[in-house]
Amino acid sequence: MKNLSINKLAHLRDNPSVSVPEDSLLQLPEKVLQFGTGVLLRGLPDYLIDKANRQGIFNGRIVVVKSTDSGDSGAFDEQDGLYTLCVRGVELGQNIEENIICSAISRVLSAKSQWQSILDCAQKPDLQIVISNTTEVGIQLVQDDISQSPPSSFPGKLLAFLYARFKAFGGSQESGLVIVPTELISDNATKLEAIVIELAHRNGLDSSFLDWLENANHFCNSLVDRIVPGKPDAPSYEAITKELGYHDKLLTMSEVFRLWAIEGNDDVKKILSFAQADEGIFVEPDINLFRELKLRLLNGTHTLSCGLAYLAGFDNVISAMQDDNMSAFMGNLMNSELGLAIPYPMDSKRPQRFGMQVLDRFRNPHLNHQWLSITLNYTSKMKMRNVATLLNYYKIFECVPAYFSLGFAAYLQFMKPVVREGFVYFGERDGVLYPIQDEKAEYFYHKWQELNPSQLVESVLQDKNLWDTDLTLLAGFAQTVTENLENMLTHGVKPTLDAFFLRNSISIPEINATI
Repeated sequence: MKNLSINKLAHLRDNPSVSVPEDSLLQLPEKVLQFGTGVLLRGLPDYLIDKANRQGIFNGRIVVVKSTDSGDSGAFDEQDGLYTLCVRGVELGQNIEENIICSAISRVLSAKSQWQSILDCAQKPDLQIVISNTTEVGIQLVQDDISQSPPSSFPGKLLAFLYARFKAFGGSQESGLVIVPTELISDNATKLEAIVIELAHRNGLDSSFLDWLENANHFCNSLVDRIVPGKPDAPSYEAITKELGYHDKLLTMSEVFRLWAIEGNDDVKKILSFAQADEGIFVEPDINLFRELKLRLLNGTHTLSCGLAYLAGFDNVISAMQDDNMSAFMGNLMNSELGLAIPYPMDSKRPQRFGMQVLDRFRNPHLNHQWLSITLNYTSKMKMRNVATLLNYYKIFECVPAYFSLGFAAYLQFMKPVVREGFVYFGERDGVLYPIQDEKAEYFYHKWQELNPSQLVESVLQDKNLWDTDLTLLAGFAQTVTENLENMLTHGVKPTLDAFFLRNSISIPEINATI
């Protein structure tokens, strides 16, 4: 069986299990310079540009800059820049399985050995866009000399490229680029631009370049969200390879959901024409809305569900979604409480639609999200993701959010250490110990030793060092959390969860009698 390459494409067009690019897509001009070869880039931006090319919208390919010695440069060369993206998951309740040969990448250049070839790309009039994903560490200010071949840092490399661009086109406004970092930090482009400008000053670049840098180029904050596990395990890879009929060293798995929100004006939107190709791409003046949706709905639901689900006996997200009551808890929490109280102005249809997509992601049988992993730094996540939503819920509805209260009670029980080994604390589920990976584990160890459940709830909720506010001031919240916690401690977490959904038909005493 041969490896994937351009020469292999003609023989694959009769294979219904894979989407093969037309030969014309391999001749498109290079419009994008991309720093990074990682799976997130292949699974999201590169895939979306390939999709736009197939629709005749963007009509441009990507030159990739490989900054490190490790990685897949040799595989890219062997496969003529081609790679297979295997999309697996659930969308609108339907199972999706797609195999797509992506042809957006034209070539991969090594910064270490081909730096001049990279700088030569600055002379291309078709070039319009720079994309990056160099990990969070990449966007940092370090002392760098852009005359080096290459500069040591990503911002240094970008500055050297922009300076070469400025000189190649005489500083014309039309030669400026749209720069879209996808590193997973807030305000990624704002931070990158500030570093590049500072490095320009430190390198003594002239004022005309600085003026061009700041006024002709668009640094666009962006938010990306797609789970891209990368290459599958060996048995899965062999099964897919047999189905496809070729070997692919770059074969990459991804979920169905995709989000790429880019902060930009109409000029930026015109240049990023690929955004028209997929409903998961947004180019808007303000992308904080998307950050809030992800933080409050996806991350917030994870945080309020992880302790409850794990203590109820579910090890991963998909198993929890296969249980009627646990699935109902997560869906109702998201749609009936969190989605109605996001502390950011937005159309009510946004949370509804995003919530449906999140639930599809939770139902994806190809992903193995472990609840214990999600409990990492539980307390800080609870504060960052959910406290503002809770406060806004009370501001709007002036009542206790029932699902939130149950999830919070489970958080408190999960944070009950029963064993301490050195500086490591362990809770217990069904007689088996689990690690409490939280910087507040010692705090809760002492609370649980010294206080009864009612006192513990009161003490924790009113602790402003944890929440920056006194949560006991929220009418009925402490009482409801206490009732849920006492039921969990007395009857068990899963019975308490199941009884929670009976409250519309039977009274509280009857609930306690059934669990």
